Amino acid sequence: MRRVLLLLSLVFATLVLATLSGASAASAGGIAFVLNSAGASISVIDMATQKEVRRIPALREPHHLALSPDGASLLVGDTAGNQIMFLDPNTGAVQKRMPIADPYQLGFSPDGKFLTVNGLARNQVDIYDAASMKLLKRFPVVATPSHLAYSPDSATVFVSLQDSDKLAAFDLRTMTRRWVKPVGRTPAGVLWLNGKVLVADMGTDYIAVVDPATGRVERHVRTGRGAHQLFLSPDHTILWVNNRAGGTTVSLDAATLTPIRSYAIPGGPDDMDFAPGGKIWITRRWAEKVAVLDPQTGSYSTIDVGRSPHGIFLNPRAPSPTALSSR
Repeated sequence: MRRVLLLLSLVFATLVLATLSGASAASAGGIAFVLNSAGASISVIDMATQKEVRRIPALREPHHLALSPDGASLLVGDTAGNQIMFLDPNTGAVQKRMPIADPYQLGFSPDGKFLTVNGLARNQVDIYDAASMKLLKRFPVVATPSHLAYSPDSATVFVSLQDSDKLAAFDLRTMTRRWVKPVGRTPAGVLWLNGKVLVADMGTDYIAVVDPATGRVERHVRTGRGAHQLFLSPDHTILWVNNRAGGTTVSLDAATLTPIRSYAIPGGPDDMDFAPGGKIWITRRWAEKVAVLDPQTGSYSTIDVGRSPHGIFLNPRAPSPTALSSR
């Protein structure tokens, strides 16, 4: 009898462990958000299965997104819809919608005090108080404010002005314009790295290295045709550059800016985010797909999304959206 009870106990324990393991696997993997700028929608992707599970409707044209300083909301800028949509980054649930003029690109300062919103079509750079969302200052610019980056001390925000081939620096302590300087043809992505400001010039095949104090271009680093966006790896050792026109993604040593390797990613590689384990998710603007790149092998898988995928955000700690939808 004891042997039978022991056997039943072992079977029961095995079933419980299997159930818990299955539940854990279902909850693992996380959730990805992809903004379909020409599809007026946001693709929600199960990171474990790499499958789109649903789409969240937007008003007209979502492009970029930013996680709030407290991590409680994912802000999606709908530029032509003149609103910011607040999403729960763990579920994709819409928390609220806020009227904001032309929110093309947006980003919070490192200290969490400011939210900068670039109005690409309205030629304006708006500075908001991040806590209250009160507009603090509007800077008219010429022309087409695109991407942005902050200095580490949150004292300055740098904004690329695509149609004037310039970079602008705004002092957030005094709310004044510091300088506007030429940096190359059609500047787009901006990134602070090692005391310099890097600018990807879409009209060329290089990034410009800029002195943040004066706006002077110190040198150029060749990356590929149509250098568009810049990203720093989570360990801060590799600079990644998406060359949209050339259909390549390039890795560079972050300390020296020496090129390491180039990867062919056709279809207009645009934004990217980093997944646990080293994979890199890249939106392919002209292909209605996301590439999941293995930088070790150079191979990638693809995920079908909506029209003109642009901004992307990965939340690997979120429950699997497939598991959530099946509850």
